[in-house]
Amino acid sequence: MPIPSASYSITMRVQIGNDPRGIGRVTTAVGEAGGGVTAVDIVESRGDGLVVDLTVNTADQAHAEAVTAAVDTVTDARVHKVSDRTFLLHLGGKIRVQPKVPLRTRDDLSMAYTPGVARVCLAIAKNPQDARSLTMKRNTVAVVTDGSAVLGLGNLGAAAALPVMEGKAVLFKQFADVDAWPVVLDTQDTDEIVRTVQLLAPAYGGVNLEDIAAPRCFEVERRLRECLDIPVFHDDQHGTAIVVLAALTNALCVVGKQLADAKIVLSGAGAAGVAIIKILQAEGARHILACDRDGILRAGQADLNESHQWVAANTNPQHRSGGLRDAIVGADVLIGVSVPNVLDGDDIATMADDAIVFALANPDPEVDPREAREHAAVVATGRSDEPNQINNVLAFPGVFRGALDAGACDITEAMKVAAARAIAGVVGAEELGPNYIIPSVFNPDVAKAVAEAVRHAVEEGTPPGEPGRPIPFTGDVDSTGRSG
Repeated sequence: MPIPSASYSITMRVQIGNDPRGIGRVTTAVGEAGGGVTAVDIVESRGDGLVVDLTVNTADQAHAEAVTAAVDTVTDARVHKVSDRTFLLHLGGKIRVQPKVPLRTRDDLSMAYTPGVARVCLAIAKNPQDARSLTMKRNTVAVVTDGSAVLGLGNLGAAAALPVMEGKAVLFKQFADVDAWPVVLDTQDTDEIVRTVQLLAPAYGGVNLEDIAAPRCFEVERRLRECLDIPVFHDDQHGTAIVVLAALTNALCVVGKQLADAKIVLSGAGAAGVAIIKILQAEGARHILACDRDGILRAGQADLNESHQWVAANTNPQHRSGGLRDAIVGADVLIGVSVPNVLDGDDIATMADDAIVFALANPDPEVDPREAREHAAVVATGRSDEPNQINNVLAFPGVFRGALDAGACDITEAMKVAAARAIAGVVGAEELGPNYIIPSVFNPDVAKAVAEAVRHAVEEGTPPGEPGRPIPFTGDVDSTGRSG
């Protein structure tokens, strides 16, 4: 059964009789049904008993219904209603616009709007670069999607993608004080996407592409980078790659191996897989095999799409064939960016000693983490309820914070590598261990360190530090990430 989590958290309003053991019986019923009680709140005490709100983590919708039914069978207990806490959080959306300047008097209004604003418009018309300093452009990112690859759910369309884009905007603001706004496009035509973003771009200081299916995402990003003078970043590719490199840098330190020598296998050769290969090779990785659903990619295969052709030409120098299980035999590292449950513990046992397993499919990874830990030295997932969570939020807020502050026109490979080294460096050498190779997404030092490293890469043209080594974080930056 999937693991209960807050993403399927429910609150049941339950009426319990006068028996003082009633609450215990109800919580026991939840536990026996596999749920996790996270809160019990007494709403009302009255003559015929108690009314309580019982908050429970469940695994999925069916499990939530089973837990509710279990509570309803408890003697002298009755469930009045059930609220899905995730849906409640999303009611009315998750973001809003707030003014940065006061509008209390006629003078305030005359400066913020007409007639005073006309002078600012004329200044920008005379020197368009002033838009960065005189408008929201200097701190605003467009979060753009066509809804064709929403999370792991597939092609849901623009409207269904909006909750994810809102969430992305919240993360930008929370972790790096970047103002981001969803731009959900009701088209999946590459030309229309590119042209629409090009027309909207004057209002923004950067573009974060999100949940656009491969291979279209590659062309959209390439063409926007060519036609815009602001940073364009496809987070599903590059955010994932940055955090994987950061985690792998530290994991290799834990097991005493070098990136250049490590035999690395990727399960999944889509957008994220291609970006991971590129950034690992930029840091010196030499032995990479990539597998798609048909097995190990190799040069000369027929019917490969353009991105798979690139992967086949730039990996697998021994021209190996076979499936994923064949590929991981003797491998030092497995990186999964594919689909759930393609491997088991016995498969991980065939890897090299002190193996590293990153099983990043969400919500269910490529291999059960508990089984993987029986054979691998370091295991990471994309889940928040497991150690070593590899999550893009460690990367994209700080990357854009640094790029915006530096006035960058592009996101370069040097900036990505710098971000990865900075994330790795937030975990001190004395803290590093099998269950702590990557900092928490709530660590306030992460975005600061990433922003500083990205700014350095913009200014110097190369990432700070040395290949395969984290940049130790000194904490010598202020709340925006600037050097103190």
